[in-house]
Amino acid sequence: MERRKFLAGAGVGAVAATAGVAAPAIAQAQPEIKWRLASSFPKSLDTIYGAGEIIAKRVAEVTDNKFQIRVFAGGEIVPGLQVLDAVQNGTVECGHTAAYYYVGKDPTFAFDCAMPFGLNARQQNAWQLYGGGRELMAEFYAGYNVVSFLAGNSGAQMGGWFRKEIKTPDDLKGLKMRIAGLAGQVLTKLGAVPQQVAGGDIYPALEKGTIDAAEWIGPYDDEKLGFFKVAQNYYYPGWWEAGPSFSLLINKAEWDKLPKTYQAALEAAAMEANVRMGAKYDVANPAALKRLVGSGTKLQPYSKEVLQAAYKATFELYDELAASNPRFKKVYDAWKPFREEQYQWFRIAENYLESFSYATAAQARKA
Repeated sequence: MERRKFLAGAGVGAVAATAGVAAPAIAQAQPEIKWRLASSFPKSLDTIYGAGEIIAKRVAEVTDNKFQIRVFAGGEIVPGLQVLDAVQNGTVECGHTAAYYYVGKDPTFAFDCAMPFGLNARQQNAWQLYGGGRELMAEFYAGYNVVSFLAGNSGAQMGGWFRKEIKTPDDLKGLKMRIAGLAGQVLTKLGAVPQQVAGGDIYPALEKGTIDAAEWIGPYDDEKLGFFKVAQNYYYPGWWEAGPSFSLLINKAEWDKLPKTYQAALEAAAMEANVRMGAKYDVANPAALKRLVGSGTKLQPYSKEVLQAAYKATFELYDELAASNPRFKKVYDAWKPFREEQYQWFRIAENYLESFSYATAAQARKA
């Protein structure tokens, strides 16, 4: 009997020893892969550029450093506005960017980032993850040899910096403004002259007078970029970016080569970046706004007249694009009713509470 116990114990020990050898062997069997990620953003903007670093760091940790991604700032490999092209043609394996930079190729790209008078951050996540948006955009991106994942959201953005006050729609006529996405086409309808300028190049263009106004993200980044030094009028809200998503674009052929575990690690890392970006901006923006106002920045809302004109022009543009572009129409026909349902729900459940709470808190501060 004692012999049987010994043999049984020896058997368990042998199994444990085998398992101890097998686990590292399996890990060692995973390939070592090195990718390059081209960002559209300068290193100085730690939150938006930092999303790429979050992705690279988490992927390395999850894969025991077998899968390494090196992040390059805008301009280091390709200019910030050429990240899609670099991913599509295989110059880099992946990129971190704002998809609406590429509406010149096809306005449908805007759905993957932000639409004027569109979805806020939570609604954008809902649209992509559970509202059918991801499937529609995957079909669209397939034509560009690209796979896309959510990889950041700034939350609602500010409405830009202007050298002069904007009181009526007429004040926009002839105004040269750095602005991205479909908002530029909306402003064209209102008589403005939109300019597409990468983040790192905005300040010198504004300083030299090449442009009269510029929008970027919000107080934290805008302070870093120094816009308040050359344009004192700071408007809100950024009606063209209620909750813009930023994207991790991956070359389809390179994606297909990855082991499934690496694909899962990359997708999970992108989702972490998606959450962390918005959280960091929500912490950093309030203090930055106080500093800007304290330094003499004139903070003011767009007038209802300006917003109403922009809203009207926006949906005229959408109808025109849907009539001329079947790819845009396919996504728009699904996105528009989703937006309407979300607006109804948020108006009842959240906006009413927020409006009351914010107004009451403001009154209490004055008391």
